[in-house]
Amino acid sequence: MKLIENWRQAWRFFSVQAQALALTVLGAWQVMPDDLKAALPPNVVYGVSMVLLVAGIVGRVVAQPKAE
Repeated sequence: MKLIENWRQAWRFFSVQAQALALTVLGAWQVMPDDLKAALPPNVVYGVSMVLLVAGIVGRVVAQPKAE
């Protein structure tokens, strides 16, 4: 396994940002108290996370000139 040439700028890639946001959403859901979880259906949280992860996949294959 080998790092990409511009790995230090990876945080600028949309794919990395979308996946980090998905991780944040799921992590926040895990530490959220049960009374707050009751106000938000789990399907919404999982749906948002899945959309972000798919967006990350799409963002990985689309040219990102600002990040280069």
